[in-house]
Amino acid sequence: MEKIKRKEPLCENIAGEGCGLKKVINIIGGKWKIMILCVIDNNEVVRYGELNRAINGITNTMLATSLKELEADGLVERKQYYEMPVRVEYNLTEKAKSLIPILLELKKWGEDNL
Repeated sequence: MEKIKRKEPLCENIAGEGCGLKKVINIIGGKWKIMILCVIDNNEVVRYGELNRAINGITNTMLATSLKELEADGLVERKQYYEMPVRVEYNLTEKAKSLIPILLELKKWGEDNL
C-alpha cells in the first residue's frame, strides 16, 4: 500500500502562537521594515540620515520606531560612536542576512506575477 504524501502546510495552527509565518510577518510586516532592510543590505553600513533620504515618504518617527523594532528582533545592529556630533551606524545581523535570499524570491515573484 502506497503512503499518501501530504504537502507541508504554511502553518499547522493558522495564525496561532507557533505559526512561523505569523512570527515572520510580525517582525518584517508593515510598510517600511522591508525597505529599511533593503537599503541596509545594498549599502552594508548605513547612517540614519542616509536611511531617511533613501526611503521616500518615511517619517522620522516611523524610521526611528522601525529601527528600534528591527534591532529588538535581532535583524539590525546599531553602533553608536561617541564623537561630536554623535555618529550612529546600522548594519544587518547574520539573522537578517539569512532572510535576504527569501526576500529576493518574493521580489522575483512580484516581478513575474504582479
